[in-house]
Amino acid sequence: MVAGVIRAGKVLVVAGTHGNELNAPWLIDAWRRDPSHRPDSDLALVLAIGNPEARSAGRRYLERDLNRSFDRTRLADASAQELETLRARELLADHGSEGSDPCLVALDLHSTTASMGNSLVVYGQRPADLALAAGLQGRLGLPIYLHEADAAQTGYLVERWPCGLVIEVGPVPQGVVHPTVLMQTRLALESALEVLAEAHRGPLRLPRELVLHHHLGSLDLPRHEDGAPRGVIHPLIQGRDWQPLRPGDPLFLDEAGETLVYEPPFGLSREPVWPVFINEAAYGEKGIALSLSQRRSWPVQQSWGEALSELAATLIPEP
Repeated sequence: MVAGVIRAGKVLVVAGTHGNELNAPWLIDAWRRDPSHRPDSDLALVLAIGNPEARSAGRRYLERDLNRSFDRTRLADASAQELETLRARELLADHGSEGSDPCLVALDLHSTTASMGNSLVVYGQRPADLALAAGLQGRLGLPIYLHEADAAQTGYLVERWPCGLVIEVGPVPQGVVHPTVLMQTRLALESALEVLAEAHRGPLRLPRELVLHHHLGSLDLPRHEDGAPRGVIHPLIQGRDWQPLRPGDPLFLDEAGETLVYEPPFGLSREPVWPVFINEAAYGEKGIALSLSQRRSWPVQQSWGEALSELAATLIPEP
């Protein structure tokens, strides 16, 4: 791609990046069977199942997490031949911004066992991403988790497209299709497409303020020396994603039934933090019982909307 020139492309809607998250793939299947059921969109869409092999097996992934497989170094490493790495390369070859059927925006649809409600995840601070998130928050009031600067968690799918974000809906058990989750997923997707269509038509109207929860770090369960958990999430914070947690508040419950309270880690101050993805089933293998965030309000910058409008102007209209 020539520097400063944005190639025309479509909007990529990905479901089933994790094979045991069934709600968004259920929608994709329905829309493929009967396109009249698809969300109305002024823009051309590509519908894709992220990890079809893992979906068939009913597993999150087969060899490695697909949503940690888009790191540029890994993609360029010819010795990396895991199924998910190959699938990441395939998605980029087919639908990357320079692919055979190019897309410029990626909307990655997920579900979670945590009580995140209908929410957004943004990786880093790319202006077009922030504008898209702000537009969605202005329409639906969705909470936003800004994840960045975590060396242990990298290689996310949406980072490899010029613009992208994750729509995350929960709680719902892995392997279960739930009507409310279907409805919330569709609502967030439709609103994202409306924001992109408005940006495609001309100047984008955005709220004055963006409220987000900025990633601070993640905590594991307390463990014995052999690695076995010696505690669980305390019942008083289970299901309280997006709610403030203060020093001295219950955090874990140990094997004896004793409460272990929150004390600020990583050199954090004693100001409140906001936990997210509390007790997410898939994160146990990553040593994450919950992540901590700081609630911030940022003035929406004009440059964000301009960046999204410039990109959206090259999106291909729906035929």
